[in-house]
Amino acid sequence: MPITTGDILLKYSAATAAAGNAASGTAAGSLGGFISTTQVPDNVMDALFPDITPTENEADNADYKCVFIHNQHATLSALNVKVYFSAKVDGGADIAVALDNLLPSALASNVAQADLIPDKDTAPTAVGSFTAPTDAGSALLVGTLQPGQCRAIWFKRMAAGAAAVVNDGVTLDIICDETP
Repeated sequence: MPITTGDILLKYSAATAAAGNAASGTAAGSLGGFISTTQVPDNVMDALFPDITPTENEADNADYKCVFIHNQHATLSALNVKVYFSAKVDGGADIAVALDNLLPSALASNVAQADLIPDKDTAPTAVGSFTAPTDAGSALLVGTLQPGQCRAIWFKRMAAGAAAVVNDGVTLDIICDETP
């Protein structure tokens, strides 16, 4: 059976976990460390970031969050996994994505699976450059995920100094090839 969209999951990170897939995760706690057992519920930024306060907006604040891409297929590798933003709410905050420098790991690894930050306002240091790819051609290459592996990606949300936007967000697309 081929890899389907249901085989590639997006999960919160669990900053206080001692191993991957050992603790539930929340949007507030997605500060890196390990993959959680909890899927991100949708592709709206509100599922990951708190609303921007007027003070943060005025200061052009940047927030950071870590999530994991998980290949839950039992036998097939996800090759050339890529991510990009296929849609963005006009007038909302800007968002960019970067790849964590740690390589893919087994779901239940007890070795750190991602950089760890103390709070949402601190930029991760062990990541690649933040970009805002908008199509498959410019997508961020995550690489190959073997069955049961995961890899961390980071989001940077930048306040735009504009009026609040209801349901601000982006749609994140994850695409891949599979083992023939």
